[in-house]
Amino acid sequence: MAKATKKRAMGRGLSSLLTDPQNDITSVEDNNADKVVGNIMELDIENIEINPFQPRTNFNEETLKELSASIRELGVIQPITVRKTGFNQYQLISGERRLRASKLAGLTTIPAYVRIANDNDSLVMALVENIQRHDLDPIEIALSYQRLIDEVNLTQEQMSERVGKKRSTITNYLRLLKLDPIIQTGIRDGFISMGHGRALISIENHDAQLDIYHKIIAESLSVRETEALVKSYQEHLLNPKAPSKKKMLYTISDTQKKVFTDFFGAKVDVAIAANGKGKISVPFHSAEDLERILKLLKK
Repeated sequence: MAKATKKRAMGRGLSSLLTDPQNDITSVEDNNADKVVGNIMELDIENIEINPFQPRTNFNEETLKELSASIRELGVIQPITVRKTGFNQYQLISGERRLRASKLAGLTTIPAYVRIANDNDSLVMALVENIQRHDLDPIEIALSYQRLIDEVNLTQEQMSERVGKKRSTITNYLRLLKLDPIIQTGIRDGFISMGHGRALISIENHDAQLDIYHKIIAESLSVRETEALVKSYQEHLLNPKAPSKKKMLYTISDTQKKVFTDFFGAKVDVAIAANGKGKISVPFHSAEDLERILKLLKK
């Protein structure tokens, strides 16, 4: 199966705009500020401080290691967001898990969106303009929508008005961000389409998502075939097959049963379980009949 390739580091050229002490960009009025707002910069991790007012302090170590392994293989899919606090100094706004996992993976730089003073209106304009481009992949569009929600506090209804898209369309893009990072990378790199991704979203288990994702690539499945595969998976979850009965180790024939019947002079029932154990039931109809059977056993 073709493996999703790691995307080239983004924003390395643009990041040089932020490391020129003679032309430091501190607000939207500064020269080249328009190249910073709404774009991705590659920043040195050591120059980013954690927001001291970040309410979240506990991070699951196991999931952090999993994210770190994903970043080591695929890179950071969704850039973090930082606030410029001084020359080449930044404070984290969002993405602390990604930042921590990147450090754990040994990265020295990380892609980031940089917020600068009085850039709110410029940011909205830049993101809306970015969404209108024709060369964006579905994940890049979804990330732009998510930024409008997280950083500008736009509702989906407001976004719909700003970008001229139906609210349902915006929702469909945003839902792609629920996919496993490997699948998101697959969409960005063109291994599968947005239609494939939308079919996979209904599966919550990421391991199951990845199993079907690998099958899509290996067998070149169409969107319709993928939808059928997902439907089959979901039906199996709702109606799992009943466990098959254990095969009997052996059985007893009518001829063998007749030996018991002839011996006791009564219809004897012989039952055998799958594990080979069983029981013999000898019926009697009176005290005299029981005495008769006991005498047979004493012979």
